[in-house]
Amino acid sequence: MRWNYVAFEGPIGVGKTSLVTLLSERLQAVRLLEDVSNPFLESFYDEVPGAAFQAQLFFLLSRYRQLTEAAQGELFQQLTLADHTFQKDRIFAHLTLNDSELMLYEKLWALLAPQLTKPDMVVYLQGSTDVLMQRVQRRKRAEETGISHAYLDEVNQAYAHYFYHYQETPLLVINTSEIDFVADESDLDDLIAQINSMEGGTRVYVPRHER
Repeated sequence: MRWNYVAFEGPIGVGKTSLVTLLSERLQAVRLLEDVSNPFLESFYDEVPGAAFQAQLFFLLSRYRQLTEAAQGELFQQLTLADHTFQKDRIFAHLTLNDSELMLYEKLWALLAPQLTKPDMVVYLQGSTDVLMQRVQRRKRAEETGISHAYLDEVNQAYAHYFYHYQETPLLVINTSEIDFVADESDLDDLIAQINSMEGGTRVYVPRHER
């Protein structure tokens, strides 16, 4: 693959980790998987006061540490596939924090973000909220039992808004609602070809059967 560092991003339940795992096995790439363990997450979904700020800061610092250690170990000099970007943290912060919490968060973000290596390209995975909800329920993570359809829809819309304006790297957009790269090996080969052929700007992935 022509890229060294490709990040896959998208809302909860869209299939980022599954796709990264599959591609890393096919391409013999290094996987950089997000640490989703957060001691404040369950309290956040249960709407415990203050839990949103605690969960957000925990994720912010955890993701910063992970990406910093990866860069120090020269991980990004070989093919690395990540199932998240650092920017995702800010998407959730603007969605969940109140004004005073967001002010403090933004100050910390401004110190940390410029120090991190940006992906060479980003793959944005989309899906309808109904499909995302089905996937979340199917994987049965204990910390996600409190996720409501309304909250997931807010997350989905926030991602759509963010990537509508995204210009930081080449961007490939894929609607995963009716595509199963895990089940169809030829679709996976086609995805790899499209990633390799990316030059710049934004491209929407068109499945083979729709061309």
